Amino acid sequence: MPQANINIRMDEELKHDMEDLCQRIGMNLTTAITIFFKKAVMEQGIPFQVSTDPFYSETNQTRIREAIARLNAGIGTEHELIEADG
Repeated sequence: MPQANINIRMDEELKHDMEDLCQRIGMNLTTAITIFFKKAVMEQGIPFQVSTDPFYSETNQTRIREAIARLNAGIGTEHELIEADG
């Protein structure tokens, strides 16, 4: 089968961490990426759940900014930044 090259840009530290992981499990980065591609094609989708962290939602970020502004104005306590499930 003919080979193709892929050129991608990514965070240098992430690449290094992934190369270290691959080395520990006995493969190289090319093999890991090939496994990911094959699995994605087989499943016709990303082979793991991709979701967002609700912490970074605009609603939550706005709430945090407002709470920080209140704290900076001397109103309230730091515990208002923490929402715990009962």
